Order: sequence, then structure tokens, then C-alpha cells
Amino acid sequence: MAYTQTIRVRYGEVDAQGVVFNAHYLAYLDDVADSWLRTLNADFESTGWELMLRRADLTWHGPAGVHDELVVSAEVVRWGTTSFDMAFDVRVEDRVVLTATVYYVGVSVGDHVPMAPPPAVRTHLGG
Repeated sequence: MAYTQTIRVRYGEVDAQGVVFNAHYLAYLDDVADSWLRTLNADFESTGWELMLRRADLTWHGPAGVHDELVVSAEVVRWGTTSFDMAFDVRVEDRVVLTATVYYVGVSVGDHVPMAPPPAVRTHLGG
């Protein structure tokens, strides 16, 4: 199961080289993961569960510039007890710009104690 979202690169997100500044890619990926969760429940934190980034591995494959439309696909590729790994593929048209894996841990809202995702969340993300 995969989720796809399109993000248009804004002028302020490119650097002096005219390409997306690298730090913005992590923000894009986080936005896609959040948007995917909110297609299940706009207030998914009301379940008592939320996620935190544990680690991220990003591999750049080519440039994206201002006004490019990034097509970001995400899918969960591994489930643990309280954690999961989400793989991302970022393209401009048919050209791969970035691939990434983000390692998330599910935590309880407020005190951030690791906890398993609610069954509905896991099912929604393909688990």
C-alpha cells in the first residue's frame, strides 16, 4: 500500500545553486507522512498515539528547482512493535530526485513513551 502527494517547490526553498536546499527534503517527507495519517483521522493524535522521527537516510539523485512539482510516494516497508520504516520516492515527472527511508517510533501523546500504533493506524498504513 502506498500514498502519493504532490508538492510544488516554492521560491524560498531553493538555494543559491537554484536547487531545493537539502534540509527542505526532510520537511517534505514529514509533511507527506503526516498527511497520509490525517487521511485516516484529521486529529490522529486523539488516539493517544503520535510518531517521532528516530532516524532518516536520504539519497539525492538529481536536482529539483523552483516551481517543479515533486511527486512523493511513501510506503511502510517494515513494522516493529512500536516502530516502523517508511520508504519515500521523490520524482519530478519520471526523473528520480531523492529516495529515502525514515525510521519512526510511535509514542504516547504528551509523555512520548514508545507504544504500538492503534490497530486502525497500522491497517491504514498497510500493516
